[in-house]
Amino acid sequence: MSTVAIMQPYVLPYIGYFQLIAAVDKFIVYDDVNFIKSGWINRNNILVNNNPYLFTIPLENASSFQLIKDTKVNIKLYLIWKDKFYRTVSQSYKKAPFFDEVNPLICSIFDNVTCDISNLAVNSLKEVCKYLKINTSILETSQGYLNAHMKGQERVIDICMQEGAANYINPIGGLQLYSKEYFEKQKIKLSFIKPTAIEYKQFKGEFVPWLSIIDVLMFNSKEQVNVLINNYELL
Repeated sequence: MSTVAIMQPYVLPYIGYFQLIAAVDKFIVYDDVNFIKSGWINRNNILVNNNPYLFTIPLENASSFQLIKDTKVNIKLYLIWKDKFYRTVSQSYKKAPFFDEVNPLICSIFDNVTCDISNLAVNSLKEVCKYLKINTSILETSQGYLNAHMKGQERVIDICMQEGAANYINPIGGLQLYSKEYFEKQKIKLSFIKPTAIEYKQFKGEFVPWLSIIDVLMFNSKEQVNVLINNYELL
């Protein structure tokens, strides 16, 4: 029986997101739920001058009344943003130990221009997983579950049943949202993933945690990243 997790799509999210992907057999992307303004779908932080620097992918009239899969990238602004972002990454990380290996990965993700933020986000997840040899299947809820009318636990359980999953793993932030007893009644084991403290050598200065996976990749080998990804506990 398989293990499943479900999350909204984020572009190059922090390492905890990849811990969740690596912990399951099938990772389901919630792309047919409402877009979250000021969330992490189209933005994250990298390290610039030893401080967090927020990058934001420009969108076309993004709205919380719009589904993620229907939210468009503003291509005209994106092309300008992309070139500026590349310069920022290069200036900030060119002395990082794995820059020469990771920078082409970042460029391959953002050079693959798409109109949909969901497609860009999902592609970023797949490309990083490919780079790290994480073999989890990544699927999208809009591709055939036919249960967008369901909400909360009901929909999660329906997806698990359609996938024949006996285990569902949720981020620790959902501890108060989901009931283990409710899942058990459906013969599904609910667990919560909790990242343990993760620290690695950046440049000089105090360590800045929980940045985009870009930062982790720049300062660590593939093997080291996978060790960090497996540094979690299930509750």
